[in-house]
Parts: sequence; structure tokens; C-alpha cells
Amino acid sequence: MAPKKKTRTMSDAHKAALAEGRTQGRAVRLYLEALEANKPKRGRKRTADSIKKRLDKITVELESADPLKRLQLTQEQLDLEAELAAGDETVDLSELEKGFIESAAPYAARKGISYGAFRSVGVSPAVLRAAGISRSA
Repeated sequence: MAPKKKTRTMSDAHKAALAEGRTQGRAVRLYLEALEANKPKRGRKRTADSIKKRLDKITVELESADPLKRLQLTQEQLDLEAELAAGDETVDLSELEKGFIESAAPYAARKGISYGAFRSVGVSPAVLRAAGISRSA
């Protein structure tokens, strides 16, 4: 007869440590995702007026375009409309930055993440300093 398996239960301290790790990981992830989403793009910035002008040109071009060109123009039109709609949204990084500053040092220590790794993904030195992450760490 096979021996009965012991049922294991986690201690409250272990559960709290897991919850804290999830919270820290979430704060770091949200901040890094916001940095990525708001990273300046290369080239001249498009304004709402320039997008609207291009949409007007596309509408005119669609009338006489062959099927393949019409497909490409339709996709460009959809992309520009989405860009125009998203252009009004602004992300408040300050709240995410506060969460990152509180969570980054213990998260980095636990995961073995260096100052250089954070810098390479776009976190500023001032934010790392505020979080207590130094170059020597």
C-alpha cells in the first residue's frame, strides 16, 4: 500500500512574501511598460492636422486606386485613425513612478537585476537613485 501524501500548507509569512513579490513585480512591470509606450519616436512628430491632411489625401486616392493599392491605403487609413484617436491620451507616469521607486530595490535585489539593466530599458538615473539602486549595487 502506498504511503499517504502529506498535505502541505503555506505559512502566513510565506503567503505574505509571495503577495509582496507579486505587488513589487507588478509595480516594476507597469512602470516599464509605460516607459516603453511613451518612448519618443524618431523623426518629426506628426500633428493632428498633418494626420487629417493625409487622411483626406487617402480618401481621394482610394477612388482611383487598383485593388492592391486600395488595400494598402485602407490599412494606412485605419492606422492613422487609430493614431489620431490615441493622440489625445496622456499617461500619468508620476503614480507609476512612485510605485516603481517603492518596489524596485527589493525586486532588483531578489531577482539579481543591476543598475545597468534598468538603464538599458530606459529608466532614468534620477528614478534609480530615488529607488535606492546605485551603480555599485
